[in-house]
Amino acid sequence: MSGPSFLDGLKAKFGDQVTGSNLEAIDPWIEVSPAVIVEVCRYLKEEPGAAFDYLNCVTAVDYFEPDEKKAAKTKWEPHLEVVYHLWSVQHKHSLVVKVMLPRWQDDVEGQLPEVSSVVEVWPAADWHEREVYDLCGVRFLKHPNLRRILCPEDWVGHPLRKDYEMPLEYQGIRGR
Repeated sequence: MSGPSFLDGLKAKFGDQVTGSNLEAIDPWIEVSPAVIVEVCRYLKEEPGAAFDYLNCVTAVDYFEPDEKKAAKTKWEPHLEVVYHLWSVQHKHSLVVKVMLPRWQDDVEGQLPEVSSVVEVWPAADWHEREVYDLCGVRFLKHPNLRRILCPEDWVGHPLRKDYEMPLEYQGIRGR
């Protein structure tokens, strides 16, 4: 995967759906529009020069500052970022693919943001996406079995969100 020619190929195929990149970073990355995540991932897996045949992990980062004074100094709007770490066994190179999502779908608090599942590209995404759904509150469309994986099914909220409030009690058992 050579920097400029690799990026030129991506931009030629996906145009302005490639919304950012830094291939010189310690972990080279590209950012893509949520609308094309499956198509980009399929391209990255099947394109001979890329051949990203191994999905290391899928995770999410909550860009939210709950402290109002600190939030006023941030240079970004609150959002979630879904992060895919890829590896090519054949070429021995890695790539991080990022997708930015709103914290809440249609800016309605409690409505989880949505992005398409990449399970059809890398079956290993199944459990990774379930973990992101459970802990960070991202709904993966067309996921074959999207349900909680670490928290009980009746758990309220998503513990890795920065505005999450731990319940004082669960099922009649008092914590803390």
